Amino acid sequence: MDIANKTQADLRQPAQAKSVLNSYDPTYDPLVAATPGRGQQYAPTYWVATAGTPPEDDGPITQDVDVDVAIIGSGFTGLTCAVFLAKEHGIKATVLEANQISWGCTSRNGGQAQNASGRLSRSQWIQRWGLDTAQKMHEEVREGFDTFKGLIRDGNIDCNPQDGGHLYIAHREKALRKLEAEAKVLREKFNYHTEILDKDTLSRNYVNEAEAVGAMHEPDGIGVHPLKLAQGYHRMARELGATIHPSSPVIGWETKNGIHYLKTPGGIVRARAVAVATGGYTSQGLHSQLRNKIMPILSNSLVTRPMTDQEIADCNFLTNEVITDTRTLRHYYRKLPDNRLQIGSRSSITGSDAPNPKHLQLLIDGMHRKFPALNGIKVDYSWWGWVDVSHDMMPRIAQPDEKEQVFYALGYGGNGVMFSAHAGRRMAQRVAGIKEGFELPIYNSALPGHMFAPFRRLGQRMLYHWYQLRDEHL
Repeated sequence: MDIANKTQADLRQPAQAKSVLNSYDPTYDPLVAATPGRGQQYAPTYWVATAGTPPEDDGPITQDVDVDVAIIGSGFTGLTCAVFLAKEHGIKATVLEANQISWGCTSRNGGQAQNASGRLSRSQWIQRWGLDTAQKMHEEVREGFDTFKGLIRDGNIDCNPQDGGHLYIAHREKALRKLEAEAKVLREKFNYHTEILDKDTLSRNYVNEAEAVGAMHEPDGIGVHPLKLAQGYHRMARELGATIHPSSPVIGWETKNGIHYLKTPGGIVRARAVAVATGGYTSQGLHSQLRNKIMPILSNSLVTRPMTDQEIADCNFLTNEVITDTRTLRHYYRKLPDNRLQIGSRSSITGSDAPNPKHLQLLIDGMHRKFPALNGIKVDYSWWGWVDVSHDMMPRIAQPDEKEQVFYALGYGGNGVMFSAHAGRRMAQRVAGIKEGFELPIYNSALPGHMFAPFRRLGQRMLYHWYQLRDEHL
């Protein structure tokens, strides 16, 4: 068969057809680098170390090929989009990954599945869109939680789920007053039962977090092993007929007569439609519709050695729920199934500065403030990763130009573990040609751009200083 006429069905390769791994670049920066690299090893995360043997993939693209749908990015969104394209629309997609499967956001996050999407609260939804739209958005997010849990159930994915809800811990009295107001809105406007816990109740029944003055408890929240979850999605997608290709970065993209020519180092993928699911690892030059549409933000994370029984008792760490605090540059943390503590928060502004030890020390200092009994505990794993934050703090699952078969699902703002599954499903519907059901703001508008794009990093530095002052002193 002539190479130019190869199709997706010909891309199935034996398991041994693997690419040679390149070293991991800890200084990668999506606002600087042309691509996320090619065939890089994973970041040294706890998830990678404990996920077990990865599923088989289809090896790198090695020839020109014609496909119906190409998905760029093999994280939660890309893989679930491939699952739903096959499962609900009979379309077998081709997934292109620059490095290893689920190499970016998906293998570096905190594994917190919450009843949220984007970074705005329900009260802020009401302010932005009005109560009616906010309530419909709330129902969409709740449906997303069902989509997420359904995939885990139907795929029999063993991702070490820790159910029970979400604790939103107030680190200052003023923050607790805001949580009280938000809890009232959630109960009265959204019929979503939340509970305010005073400091004594929180410390006695959940965890003795030294900074906490109280908390809001909400019923929806699940902690997962994110890479095991992604590997489950991966298996489901391939069993349904999708092909998944690591070490295949898109290094050029042209569109001619409605066909997208995606250039990879091993060959050109000609696709009728393209779905972009690159998260915080979206290159500036990938496509004109994506330039300056995402503000990539670095987040640091660490995992300690297993806590001793005495350390757990000293922290009264009774809960396995996912936890965040009320800082603008929030901490997210939880006790893992093997009794380690995982905690994450802000990091460097730029990729080149990310390895600076001071950023890890800031996170360690935060851990010590919250849990003095863990002062000096050994850190077994430390890493950082890019988060995709949209300029208006809400995601988009959109077709930015109706004349082009190009779609994207981006901008989760750190709340993508759960909603990415539903976003993948919704993007699959759009790719399949469904037109109805996309009236909500996250579906019927494109990602906003940034008019001061060259100065974003300067603004970010200033904002970080202001957030630090406001969160800790004012």
